Amino acid sequence: MFKRWRHRLQVKRVKPGDGSALPRFRWWHSLTRTLFTLELPNSAGGFSFYAVDVRQLGDKDDGAVRARLYVDGTLALVSRTPARFEVPGGEIEVVVGSFGLRRCHYVAIDGSERQLVPHPKTPEGRRARLEKDHSGMSRIVGVLATVAVLVGLGLAIPAIIEPISEVPPIAENFGTFESPLKPPLWLGITIGVAAVLGSIERALRLRSSWIDDLAN
Repeated sequence: MFKRWRHRLQVKRVKPGDGSALPRFRWWHSLTRTLFTLELPNSAGGFSFYAVDVRQLGDKDDGAVRARLYVDGTLALVSRTPARFEVPGGEIEVVVGSFGLRRCHYVAIDGSERQLVPHPKTPEGRRARLEKDHSGMSRIVGVLATVAVLVGLGLAIPAIIEPISEVPPIAENFGTFESPLKPPLWLGITIGVAAVLGSIERALRLRSSWIDDLAN
């Protein structure tokens, strides 16, 4: 029931685009913009080119993060994220997290899904090229990123529980909790920076989740 309600809400958020052209991706967009593409068959017997453009810092007028769907280079639909665009044969789902996109997938009517292709000049596209050209190095980088996030999570959880346990009703019934992990300041900062970098790397592969938010 909740999924159906959320689905209807996301569909209702979609607004028609103004027909403007898809802006070119420039190198200075790398830290603030993501762009993913997809080709789908059209009614004319050919293929249409779809592009999902997300400005991660939000729009200038109100700061809201929106996904824009371009069809053959023209802005067709706009929606706040998380967004769900109806396209031939299914839907495109877009979810934005704290470190980048968590999801940008085409979900077919039969339930099958595939991730859209990142523009080659975006950080996501460059990360995908590393995976394609140097799969061994890519796996090592991915493992190191996940380890960094898990270590950050291991430090974050006790730090969150400790002040909560000091709330009077909780302390009276369960006692207080003192974290056994007290790393020196320099180590805590190092682990924190490593966790952030690991989460960014995971986001470039659309693998980030609530774990990354909690670890950081």
